[in-house]
Amino acid sequence: MTRIFRSLATYLTLAFGIAGIAALLFAWDLPPFDGSVERTDDAYVQGQVTLLSPQLSALVAEVSVTDFQTVREGDLLVRLDDRIYRQQLAQAQASLDAAKAALDANAQAQKTAKANISSAEAGIESAEASLENARSQWERTERLSARELSTGTDMDKARATLDQAKAALAQARAKVDVARQALQTTVVNRRSLEANVAAADAARALAEINLENTRITAPRDGTLGQVKAHQGQYVTAGSQLVALVPDTRWIIANYKETQLNGLKPGQKVTFTVDALNGETFTGHIERFSPASGSQFSVITPDNATGNFTKVAQRVPVRIAIDPGQTDADKLVPGLSVVTRVDASQS
Repeated sequence: MTRIFRSLATYLTLAFGIAGIAALLFAWDLPPFDGSVERTDDAYVQGQVTLLSPQLSALVAEVSVTDFQTVREGDLLVRLDDRIYRQQLAQAQASLDAAKAALDANAQAQKTAKANISSAEAGIESAEASLENARSQWERTERLSARELSTGTDMDKARATLDQAKAALAQARAKVDVARQALQTTVVNRRSLEANVAAADAARALAEINLENTRITAPRDGTLGQVKAHQGQYVTAGSQLVALVPDTRWIIANYKETQLNGLKPGQKVTFTVDALNGETFTGHIERFSPASGSQFSVITPDNATGNFTKVAQRVPVRIAIDPGQTDADKLVPGLSVVTRVDASQS
């Protein structure tokens, strides 16, 4: 009798063992239960988590949002103390006004220089007329002197008048040259002044950008993470103030290389979410990673050295979530999912 019970216990143990092995093979889609459905639990919900940081250093003057708040594009999240940056903008504006005033003064100087040229050219005409009159007077006095009708004093006086007229003409011509050089100087200076205006305008634009950057707004619609900024806190450029998670979601499923045969973009995917009590959702394959996940690691494996053990590599597959599904808004980035794809789909 004892022998019978022992045999029965042995059979029951073997039956449970076989059932356990069969269940394990079925769960992992291994022979003889492997079919066309490829399954992986190495899959997660992904999203564009954007860390918002200031571009400058200042005290936090106002925090307008709270943890996990839904925001719209352009909503004010954090405002920094802008007093310094307002003064910098005013200073830059004053420098720009001064540069423009200097440019306007240069324009006026050019007009004055052109007027001086015209005046000097008129002086040449007057000097030439005086020279012609003095030359005529000299020639007339010289003829009278030859006929002894003129004294030496008259000759000296006519000669002096002629020399003075020649000097006056040379002086008038020199004034024209000076006036033209003055005009050229103002033209050359204008280029420098125009560069000063451009530099001042760029400085004013930069100061305006810095002032605008004291207001940190939502770059797009989404939900905030934990707000790390606090009023009165001193923050520097690059400090992480808050994370914004847009509404766009997708799945990254890391399939083994041995499971990729038959998978292609457009195939329907079903997946269950652990956090939602195994609720089932649908999607479709969008695209495949250009390399296995190990190739994107910080230290890539080098199988050319040491002993080698073959390990099946995993390739990330991006899966789009079909819109309009119930509870799809509960799929937040980071949740674990289990995906299934029927590789026999056309």
